[in-house]
Amino acid sequence: MNTITIPPHLLIPTAVSLVGLIFLVLKRNTLRRKNPALYKSGLIFFFSYALIVGNALGHDIYYQWDLNRYDLDQDGVFGSPTETTPDQERAMERLTNGVGRDLSFISGFIVSAILSVSVYIVIRITHALFGAEDNEDNINHIHTTHS
Repeated sequence: MNTITIPPHLLIPTAVSLVGLIFLVLKRNTLRRKNPALYKSGLIFFFSYALIVGNALGHDIYYQWDLNRYDLDQDGVFGSPTETTPDQERAMERLTNGVGRDLSFISGFIVSAILSVSVYIVIRITHALFGAEDNEDNINHIHTTHS
């Protein structure tokens, strides 16, 4: 049986985006006070990027595992007629037809950037039109003045 390999071009971006997400969550009070729109769009970017690339990583690992189930003599070769079945061929096809998974770190970056920049622009326009930021200082001020 072949060992399952974790593709570094999917693992590294997933790990970096999770670290970025954890950093934003841990520093949320400081970052929300300085620029709430940037904080929210950063959260959306890192979350969506981790979701897209992490999903591709999970599928890649699962497809490797699924193909390894059909390797009965565990030699990494599907040569015998008992190993070569329609199910094994479908599993092999799913694993080898992974261009979308392999390029998800690029397409995920583009989609996440477009999404987060759009959210940033909408928040800034909303702030410019209505003149209020929804940060904790304003919310606490509203609660203390109307109590």
